[in-house]
Amino acid sequence: MPSGTILIADDDAAIRTVLNQALGRAGYDVRTTGTAAGLWRWVAAGDGNLVITDVVLPDESGFDLIPRIKRIRPDLPIVVMSAQNTLLTAITAAERGAFDYLPKPFDLKELTALVQRALSGPQTKRDLSAHGEEGADGLPLIGRSPAMQEIYRVIARLTQTDLTVMIMGESGTGKELVARALHDYGKRRNGPFVAVNMAAIPKELVEAELFGHERGAFTGATNRGVGRFEQAEGGTLFLDEIGDMPLEAQTRLLRVLQQGEYTTVGGRLPIKTDVRIIAATNRDLRQLIAQGLFREDLYYRLNVVPLRLPPLRERSEDVPDLVRHFLRRAGEEGLPSKRLEPDALDLLRRYRWPGNVRELENLIRRLAVLHSGEVIPASAIEAELAEPPRLAEASITGEPESLAAAVEQHLNRYFAAHGDRLPPPGLYDRIVHEVERPLISICLGATRGNQIRAAHLLGLNRNTLRKKVRDLGLEVIRGLKAD
Repeated sequence: MPSGTILIADDDAAIRTVLNQALGRAGYDVRTTGTAAGLWRWVAAGDGNLVITDVVLPDESGFDLIPRIKRIRPDLPIVVMSAQNTLLTAITAAERGAFDYLPKPFDLKELTALVQRALSGPQTKRDLSAHGEEGADGLPLIGRSPAMQEIYRVIARLTQTDLTVMIMGESGTGKELVARALHDYGKRRNGPFVAVNMAAIPKELVEAELFGHERGAFTGATNRGVGRFEQAEGGTLFLDEIGDMPLEAQTRLLRVLQQGEYTTVGGRLPIKTDVRIIAATNRDLRQLIAQGLFREDLYYRLNVVPLRLPPLRERSEDVPDLVRHFLRRAGEEGLPSKRLEPDALDLLRRYRWPGNVRELENLIRRLAVLHSGEVIPASAIEAELAEPPRLAEASITGEPESLAAAVEQHLNRYFAAHGDRLPPPGLYDRIVHEVERPLISICLGATRGNQIRAAHLLGLNRNTLRKKVRDLGLEVIRGLKAD
């Protein structure tokens, strides 16, 4: 039978009654008060084995009370309740030293289970360094749905650690925002945050991009290149689209995770590194493992803490908050101030959002610019969402219609990934080399390894093709039949 005295502070008498009855039936001794002063008297007298307090109390903030309690009774677990269900609430609760955060309204079974965990065994002391105060508008993540509340609670716990995190979710769900929140509210907040999109870097340049390179390591490497690991030293390295990382780079990354060191491309001396790794993907890595495209040992090294971001269709109740946030941001950027009719919001809530939050943001910005009235009606939303399916899909996926468009899209992502810096010299040879390999490989496959026919198909001299096959390290197998 559970035992212990629970001290509860909440300004709402109805909530105090419900908690008293629920925890009393579970076998606990319960005391309730509506003020911080009443709670403080009990704590100062040495009473209670657990504190449950609301954030908003009439005489003092529950957040301000937590450090005072921790100073005189550091091992007393504190659970924070709040109806202000934002990421900042969960983060602040963790930073002030709370055992856990419980968003209102809550399930009584969940509360009882949380109480049992809090009272079972010694409590670990948390880092009480407080983060600077921010307004709600400055929060990196928007939403008060149950799905987002669970994300906030996980983030709050992870900010106190350096554990490797794997963020999974569809495109447009906000994976980089979560990674930035883990960094900005964590122990490494004073270090750099470096984001790398694996899909935006040519495969043969990934290793040099991540680990740096020595002078002369490859064609065009006229100077030593600084890699992203070196840039992120002491901070966080966010590896987006990790499923697109080539196998060779995966092997190097595994060594970093296992040994905490790496070597530059063309270098020999190992370099110690102090970087927190956060990875993200919108692909099924287990399927890639089965296909031999992703290392299973690396997967388990990265998947220490898996974090799944829900698609927008699973948290449609967050759409109004997101809409208001995007409209407010558009106004701050100088776009006309707008608001939506209630019927228009209902339409947005019912939409499936295949492009997730990113698609919603693009729609709101488009309406802020193109719609002439101050109030956006439901008819304007209907017109936008009634876009032909094929065109809508193309706008979301960005699938190019030609090889030239694909190359242009790839290069734009590559340059964007470098920010204000230019890519390493020798870009022309590297891009040609990257396109040349699949082109020749596919032609050899189509001609069943017959190099004379493949040379004719490509419009190349036979000796030129042989040299390219040798330089590219392609394996030519004669007589293979197409599937």
